[in-house]
Order: sequence, then C-alpha cells, then structure tokens
Amino acid sequence: MSEVVKNRYDFVFLFDVKDGNPNGDPDQGNLPRADVENQEGLISDVCIKRKVRNYVMLRHECKLPYDIFIRQDAILNKIIDASKGTEPEERQKNLCKDYFDIRSFGAVLSTGKGAGTIRGPVQFTFSRSLDRIYQAEHSITRCAVTTEKEAEAQKKRDHASTFGRKTTVPYALYRMHGFISAIDAIKSQFTENDLELLWEGLINAFEHDRAAARGEMNPRKLIVFKHDGHLGNARSGELFDLIKISKANNLPRKWTDYMVEIKRDNLPKGVQLIEKL
Repeated sequence: MSEVVKNRYDFVFLFDVKDGNPNGDPDQGNLPRADVENQEGLISDVCIKRKVRNYVMLRHECKLPYDIFIRQDAILNKIIDASKGTEPEERQKNLCKDYFDIRSFGAVLSTGKGAGTIRGPVQFTFSRSLDRIYQAEHSITRCAVTTEKEAEAQKKRDHASTFGRKTTVPYALYRMHGFISAIDAIKSQFTENDLELLWEGLINAFEHDRAAARGEMNPRKLIVFKHDGHLGNARSGELFDLIKISKANNLPRKWTDYMVEIKRDNLPKGVQLIEKL
C-alpha cells in the first residue's frame, strides 16, 4: 500500500505546439485561446487535466483504484449513488478511493446522494505562451460532394469546393505552473503512486491525443520543487522565478530557439529541485 503524499510540491511544465490549435476558444469561433490584451496564447487547466485523465484511462483501463470519474458518456449521479456508504461524507471518501481524478483534482458533486465538494491536492494554472501567438486561418477544400446539386455546381466551377476553415498556431512555447498540497492529499488520500502517475501522465499527455487539428504538441520540461515539509519551505512564486526562459531571436519557431536557465544556486533551504524531463 503506497503512502499518502506528505510533502508539498510546486512545478513548472513547459510544452510547445507547432502548426496546430492546442485549445480552441468556443467564444471565439474555436480560434486558439489568447489573452485579448496582449495576444499571448492560453490553454485552460481543464484542457491539460483532460489529457492526463485520458492517459490514466489508457494506462489502467478504468480499473479500480484508477478509474476516471469525469469521462465521456458517464452519468455522474449514477456513479455517486452507486458508491458505498449511507452518509455523503462516507460516499465521498469511497469515491476518492476508487477514482484517480477525484483523488487528484477533486470534484464538485452538486447532486446525488454524495452531494458536496471534494478539494483536490493537485491544481494547475492556465498555460500561457512565452510570446504573442499568431492565429493563422486556413481554408480547406474537398473533392467529394454530398448532393446532386453540389455536383452540378462543382462541374461549373471545375475545381474543388471550399469545405471549411481551420486555425493554427505556427509555433508557441507554453508554460504552466502546478501545485500539490500535502494537507489536501491527506483528505483525499492522494498517494505517492498517484503522484508518480501524475508525472507520467503529464509527460505523456500528448502522445495518445494526436489529431490533425492539434498539430505537433510535445512536452519539453517538467521541473519539480519538492519541499521538506507539508507546509512548504518557500513561496511558490519565489521558486517559479528561478526558472528563466530567454530566446535566441524575436521570431522563435522551434524549441531550440529558447534557452531555459535554472538558478540552482538560489534554491531555498529545504527545497529539492527534480527535473522529471
């Protein structure tokens, strides 16, 4: 039986995208998400959590205790009501025991017999690109048609018809920050095995999530700060400032156009730096 996580962690995850839409914005016609003020690219925390969930589903085939609560076609109230226990607190405890994503990210159980909020120990920020992104738009065509009317129209034009549009980011490097609370880990029983699976899920998040729309997405760095105690030995912002990223030119188009500097000499006492990638 793996021990519950007893140390606080903070981490920095760097990943990039080439010729793809890493996270479409439904409020903007599915354009790549961007900060409206400075046009830096954004990817929601929910998007990255989804990829981690999907990896765990593939890795453990939804078998206990690594089942996934938030997944396609799941009827959540049925899952909640089927959990063991007569009181909401008891049901929540058993849901944490059986579902990796509840144990990790928590859950808002707004209805059902286990109604309540489970606060997860693992939290992600929005990922933000290091530079402004260009939202490139591309027309796409097809040679096939669906009706006789379209066939006649295409003969007159003597060329393929416009089918739709897709949008991409030519290249962008994104930075995400994460936090793991040892205090909340005790509440949800988030274990050391769960922690290793989380790192594994982040590193492999894009390998089984390939799609033409997403282009090429790759993890580049996963830098973890492990604190000696459960409360932590330094502020997270102080640790994140130790990771400095510079670029070789004003128009980076590949990972090697960036340089990552880790100021190890300034690492606070009681904090260990671990490069997972």
